[in-house]
Amino acid sequence: MTIKRLAVALPLVLIGWIATLAIVMRAGGEAPAAFVPFPTAALIENLPADIAITGRSPISLTLRSDAEDLPARLYQFGAWLVLPAGLEACIPNFLRETPTAS
Repeated sequence: MTIKRLAVALPLVLIGWIATLAIVMRAGGEAPAAFVPFPTAALIENLPADIAITGRSPISLTLRSDAEDLPARLYQFGAWLVLPAGLEACIPNFLRETPTAS
């Protein structure tokens, strides 16, 4: 019975977490970049020059822009989901570069 509850709870927690991130990003939450899963070809083709693609894979795009309304613009150009990307807390400590003294 516990495994059955866990099997139901984990997907619900994941969906809730993604929905929270999307709502915060849409409501004006600040992030250095935006992550768009499963981008359409139209989104990629219609991106204006002030939005840079900083990461790309077959199933996602990471975009950056100095414009404050980046999530709204990405939804306007055809993104179906925009999540925050590039947040410092998302990078494990061992991957961060540490400055060296000269």
